[in-house]
Order: sequence, then structure tokens, then C-alpha cells
Amino acid sequence: MIVLSDKQKAIVLLSGGLDSVTALAVAQSRGFECSTLSFDYGQRHRAELNAAQKIAESVGVSAHKVLKIDLADIGGSALTDDRIAVPESSVEGIPVTYVPARNTVFLSLALAWAEVLGANHIFIGVNAVDYSGYPDCRPEYIAAYEKMANLATKAAVEGQSLRIETPLIDKTKAQIIQLGLELSVDYSQTISCYQADEMGKACGECDSCRLRRQGFVDAGVSDSTLYQ
Repeated sequence: MIVLSDKQKAIVLLSGGLDSVTALAVAQSRGFECSTLSFDYGQRHRAELNAAQKIAESVGVSAHKVLKIDLADIGGSALTDDRIAVPESSVEGIPVTYVPARNTVFLSLALAWAEVLGANHIFIGVNAVDYSGYPDCRPEYIAAYEKMANLATKAAVEGQSLRIETPLIDKTKAQIIQLGLELSVDYSQTISCYQADEMGKACGECDSCRLRRQGFVDAGVSDSTLYQ
């Protein structure tokens, strides 16, 4: 693993879930000075935002920001529209938990903050192996977004190119968990569930819960998730 000799700045998208926390741990292990960004976007619960705040404080990031953007005004997803039920069994195709253009919106706001802070790296914990099939988690999407970002910013035009870092994109959930444990991630602090209760306890039935639970099984380690 390459460790930077001089600290460079990075923005890390931090949802409070397993993958984003692992991505943060990777960024810090590589020597980046990390600022974390979370979004209050009209999702079903705030438990993940509370988890992100606690995690950011516990690992000592330079800054933690929560931006409010109400994607519930648009709807179209079970995560932003209470009238659409969260599936509790496997479904064919892209599930209704996909939030339209979410990663594009999030990355664009991270890109804006990166320009302000002088950060040339944005870390995002997307995964294209054990995932729900969301189109904005694929390597080709990330490559296309990075190309666009380097055309769209003052910093890039002036020679400060930007990298979208996806350290987990080709890993299984078990591999992600094993990596996180090597980096001393406390997964009991994380919340991945699409419909966690106010205490942050997971339903154990949604797609995110099933992928997370199987990841711990495959990794051969104890699952520290708090279930309802």
C-alpha cells in the first residue's frame, strides 16, 4: 500500500455504513488528510447520519459536513418515498431502493467542496461485486465521472487533476470486512440497513442487511450489527 510522503487532502463520502467507513479507513491509512461529507437527503431514517457523525469524531477527521438536499421532493425510490415499500426479498433487475442519480448528486457536491479545500481526491465506497446492481456503482460510471470532473473545474484546468478513489469497487463484502478489521474499523458503530429504527437497529431483512450479514459469514468473523 502506498503511503503519501506529504499529506494531501481528500474528501470522503461518509454515509455511516460499512463500506463508506472502510473507505475512510483506507484513505487515512494512505496518509490523506480527510474531510468527510454526509447527506441529509430525505432518507427514511437519520440513524445513519448520527452514526457518520460519531465515526467522524472518533477517527479524527479534519472536518465533517452534513449537507441537506431533499431528494424526497423528487421521490422515485423506496428510500425517499414512504409509499414505496423496501423489498425484503431478492428482486430481479435494479431494485426500488435505487435513488435516481444519487451518486452523481453526491459526487458533484463533494467535487465543489474539494475545490474549496484544495483536495485532489474524493473517496467513495462504491462496490460492484456484492451490491444491489445500482448503475452508479460501476467502474465505467466512476471513470466517466472522473473524466467529466477534470473538464469541469477550475482546479483541473489549472493543472490540479482530480481522482475519484474507489478502493472497494472490486472486493467482495467479506474482503471489505477483512480489510476494515485490519485497519481497526469498529463495525458495531456502522449502520447499513435501509429501514433501521431510531436506535439504529437493523431490520435484518432488506437487501443491504442481507449483503452485510452474508459478508460477516463469509469473512468468518462475528457480526456486531445490532438487529431489531
